[in-house]
Amino acid sequence: MLPRRFPQMNVEMDNAARVIQHDLWPLNEIDPSTQKFPCCLVWTPLPVVSWLAPFVGHVAICREDGTIVDFSGDNMIHVGQLFYGAVARYYQVDRQQCCFARNFGGHTCHQGYLHAEFGTAISWDDSVQLSRRTFEHRNYNIFSCNGHSFTANCLNRLSYGGSLHWNMINVGALIMFKGQWVNGWSILRSLLPFIGMLCFGYFMIGWAFPISLFSFFLLIFGWYVLISYCCKIEDDD
Repeated sequence: MLPRRFPQMNVEMDNAARVIQHDLWPLNEIDPSTQKFPCCLVWTPLPVVSWLAPFVGHVAICREDGTIVDFSGDNMIHVGQLFYGAVARYYQVDRQQCCFARNFGGHTCHQGYLHAEFGTAISWDDSVQLSRRTFEHRNYNIFSCNGHSFTANCLNRLSYGGSLHWNMINVGALIMFKGQWVNGWSILRSLLPFIGMLCFGYFMIGWAFPISLFSFFLLIFGWYVLISYCCKIEDDD
């Protein structure tokens, strides 16, 4: 009797695999001309701030149909495009690394209880919608509760990559180090103001300007590390 049970178990596993694959239907192509970035994290430089610190920018997340969902102000979610300009850089998330838990026994990550306690989602769009409802009641703050925080909240609901520790720092690093530029113009409009300001400050003041600018980098980075790893404001629902 035992040999007959194993094929049945294999059939059930195959059926379960087909259900999972069916949920992850193919995505449309990324289309920068219409600002459609399916299942992507998107980034754009901020006026003035990115001129001084080019690694600082504004981040949003996109639904499966490519529509941008952007936490851009107090109790305000902007849908359709980034509030601060066109997408300059993007990173498409691998949905196979997300945990879509329909019940407690359906977790594919290794921290089911903590994931359930934080808040789970049954699909990518469900995660975006749940985070949207949460951030519609939050005040925007560029230094503590911003687009990075909103995106991190979505990724934590999905336990993306098996982690529940997404925050402003690692979300920004993910886009900066693994993301792609939309085109050459995106590179220019993101970096040229900083290069121009750096050259202008050097010729006007000398080495004191780049040294001061580097100190500003360290101050900004240190603040974000403090908020992300000590306060963890973005994880509070």
